[in-house]
Amino acid sequence: MSQAQPEKSAAIRSARTILLVLLSTSILFPTLYQPLLDNVWQLLRSWSVYRWSTWETLLTVFSYSAIEVPMTVAFMQHPEWRIAHEGKAQQDEPLKKPKGMRRPSRRGYEALVYVLPLLTLDLTLIKKFADVSLEAMLRSGNYDPFVAGHKSTFLVPSLHNFTLASPLQTQRALPISAPSIRRLVLELVASMVIYDALFFVFHLSMHMLPVLRTWHRAHHSHAEIHPQITNQLHTVERLGLVLLANFSLNIIGSHVLTRTFFVPLFIWLLVEIHSGLDLPWAYDRILPAGWGGGARKHALHHADGGGGLEPYFNWCDKLWDNIQKRRDVATVVKPGVKIG
Repeated sequence: MSQAQPEKSAAIRSARTILLVLLSTSILFPTLYQPLLDNVWQLLRSWSVYRWSTWETLLTVFSYSAIEVPMTVAFMQHPEWRIAHEGKAQQDEPLKKPKGMRRPSRRGYEALVYVLPLLTLDLTLIKKFADVSLEAMLRSGNYDPFVAGHKSTFLVPSLHNFTLASPLQTQRALPISAPSIRRLVLELVASMVIYDALFFVFHLSMHMLPVLRTWHRAHHSHAEIHPQITNQLHTVERLGLVLLANFSLNIIGSHVLTRTFFVPLFIWLLVEIHSGLDLPWAYDRILPAGWGGGARKHALHHADGGGGLEPYFNWCDKLWDNIQKRRDVATVVKPGVKIG
């Protein structure tokens, strides 16, 4: 065993220990972190940019740029991490960048296509968050706070009251108080698990239904998976991804601050599984064995189109595999049917 291997294992154990300590103390002893969380929330709540209706879209774009670009640099500078080239003889020449990979300066149209549908929703629909009164929501949407016919649930969308004085939905109403650290952590974990299961179903449908399969084809159009494939999506698939993430947060009544932490975590994991890299600090190595899907499983999915439909974890994939195996056995061996 090389010297690097024990060092890598030690680093993973340390990261796992730190994560476990933070999670457990947040849940068991929430008062340890609450003063800090309260201060962070009050700073954010008083920041005018944070009150913009477009905040989460801007945060998404910023997070994606801050994560995907360095991951792309790592992809080019560390060919030894590239999953597609594992087990191959050492090449004399440096590995070239995959076909279709472009510099950030040449991806303006891609960014525009991504942002426009989300900004359209941001600027036309009233934001409805947990712990915010209906009156505050209506005020942000340019309505009389006691107008009838509106509901505070996100399941009933409300259009902005468009007037010359207020032509667009530019503000969002925020909760007064910060969540407890326990609530924030549990909401983060729950929303990630819910999203993972929902996207598994959505992803499965994109591989089984002809129309959706046509739209999904763009995501599999590459010679070698690399970080930029993360956003190589049809507009319908991209909107589906974002709306499912929103639903996963809203259905459990997540606090706005939970959403702020969710976005960069959500994007980091999406970029990592599409990175095509066997990273030393990969999240599936930090999680307990068998929990995380990881980049290797997703690279195999992109290579042959089978398995690996679940983005982050392994539970739905394993359940689906068991269902398929039972179906195959039932098809081959039927009661009363003689084989051979």
